[in-house]
Amino acid sequence: MLHGTMKKWVGTRQFYKRLLYMAVPIMVQNLITNFVGFLDNIMVGQLGTEPMSGVAIVNQLVFVFNLLVFGGLSGAGIFGAQFYGKGDDEGVRATFRFKIILGALIVVFTLLVLIFAGESLIRLYLTSGNSENLQMTFEYGRQYLLIIFFEILPFVLVQVYASTLRETGQTMVPMIAGIVAVLVNLFFNYLLIFGKFGAPELGVRGAAVATVLARLVECCIVVLWTHVHRDRNRFIIGAYRTLRIPGQLCMDIIRKGSPLLVNEVLWSAGIAWANQCFSVRGVTVVAATNISSTIANLFNVVFIAMGNAVAIMVGQQLGASEFEEAKSTSDKVIAFSVVATVVTSAVMLALSGLFPRMYNTTGEVRALAASMIRITACLMPLQAFLNTVYFTIRSGGRTIITFLFDSGFSWCVAIPFVSCLVHFTGLEILTVYTLYYLLDIIKAVVGYILLKKGIWLRNIVTG
Repeated sequence: MLHGTMKKWVGTRQFYKRLLYMAVPIMVQNLITNFVGFLDNIMVGQLGTEPMSGVAIVNQLVFVFNLLVFGGLSGAGIFGAQFYGKGDDEGVRATFRFKIILGALIVVFTLLVLIFAGESLIRLYLTSGNSENLQMTFEYGRQYLLIIFFEILPFVLVQVYASTLRETGQTMVPMIAGIVAVLVNLFFNYLLIFGKFGAPELGVRGAAVATVLARLVECCIVVLWTHVHRDRNRFIIGAYRTLRIPGQLCMDIIRKGSPLLVNEVLWSAGIAWANQCFSVRGVTVVAATNISSTIANLFNVVFIAMGNAVAIMVGQQLGASEFEEAKSTSDKVIAFSVVATVVTSAVMLALSGLFPRMYNTTGEVRALAASMIRITACLMPLQAFLNTVYFTIRSGGRTIITFLFDSGFSWCVAIPFVSCLVHFTGLEILTVYTLYYLLDIIKAVVGYILLKKGIWLRNIVTG
């Protein structure tokens, strides 16, 4: 019995070698990106609570845009991974073209929203507190937003190219480009936020300029490498000769991808809305939530990478109609992800009191942030399980189910729940914060049932 259980959840050395080959570059890229984001956050935090809060609010809006991009490209990505597993270069090329067209539409849409409604969206987070502090926070957020516009196009291009490279097994180049980009970001942050080496002291505007420069560098590396190494990236050969996509494939991607696009938008908007609910309790909560989420991003890179890895590995196996292998891969990646996250969350818990001390803010903000970090750390293994389950089910094209599982739950259960707590009860913010995240236990039970039923074991590129 014990041997059978071990065989189900524990893989061979060769399995973990393949898993880590896929996951480690993604993990390293995310770790470095988030670490520099952490340092960026600390640098802005040295300017005070209001600048930090203003930038944090804009980053909430950018977060929705980021997940709009991820969700939009994910539908094509499911087909891309399965086409690659099948050995169909033209299929991968067609999914790449679809991403280019969709990416252009997302850029236009995002720019229109941020230009005409950006300031109003910032004010949604500034509903309680000292009016002078609220106005200062708004002004810092507005300054940051006016510059961060220019990162939108290069960010989309990076995601279009990098996602296709990963689907075809090329994970190293996006990682290297990410490393270079974050070093550029870090250097120019130091230079422009504080006015070092004769550079102008731009404060939050300097942080925005540094982000834009880093994104441009990353884009150049990924795009140029892909086109120069055409022998290793056969999908790019003739990719721009035409933007025509086979009608049936286009419809299939739209049918499978639309729920993912809507899901990512609604899910990220749900996170932003939950943070807006927390902000009803004051700017102090905005600052503390920003610190907590920045630290969480440092430690969740393991399970985020495992989600990406399981989507690629299982997607390729489903494309080759290797259903039993796909099921075994999913079980083992989920187990590895949860166990690894227990370790990282223990480290995060142990260091929870240290991180807030790095910020130039009030003792109240530091104490609240430390408590939020501890709560997040305790619940992180649950998030690891949910993340890998989500990507497993999605890899088989069950996008309607993942939509209901993810954003459907958020907007029908979690958001009404937290809105009622902050507006109609006197519960302290930490209690509200904890209860909101504990709701994910319900999702975990549902996810486990869906996983065991095997409804995701499908080849969607047969023929």
